[in-house]
Amino acid sequence: MDQLEKVEKLRERANVSYEEAKEALEASGWDLLDAMVYLEKNGKVETPEQETASSTSQESPQYVSVKEKVEEQEKESEEGILTKLVKVCKVLFRMSKENSFCVKRHDKELIRVPAWVLVLALLFAWHLLLPAAIIALFFDCRYSFSGKDDLSPANKAMDKASEVAEKVKSEFESR
Repeated sequence: MDQLEKVEKLRERANVSYEEAKEALEASGWDLLDAMVYLEKNGKVETPEQETASSTSQESPQYVSVKEKVEEQEKESEEGILTKLVKVCKVLFRMSKENSFCVKRHDKELIRVPAWVLVLALLFAWHLLLPAAIIALFFDCRYSFSGKDDLSPANKAMDKASEVAEKVKSEFESR
């Protein structure tokens, strides 16, 4: 930093004239800190209020122990997860009441049950229902969901499963 920059910087910080800043810098060998001290000693700048520092700790209510803060955050995140889980369960329960699962064969509806019945059946008898559902695909059964909600993604997946079964069936028949 050249002399002009030092004069400008001291002038801004100490709120003195260029002449006073230059004089202070010349008297202190162009050292900014020494120049500031020089200005303070000559009464050109107000001295800052005396501050004290201590290595002893004083308990103050604004500080919280790290352990307490971590425990508090964990509790909040657990509550957040539980709250989210409850909301998801409520939405799924509402959807399962308002929508139904249909099984059709040759455009004739064989079975229509509320989605919650399907969920319970899968929970308790998945090892029987899944193989039976796959086998039924090869006997021209088609699955779909209907109800108040937009179930097109689920129905697309059901259609895709039917297409795969048809493809496997046609390859097997062509041999």
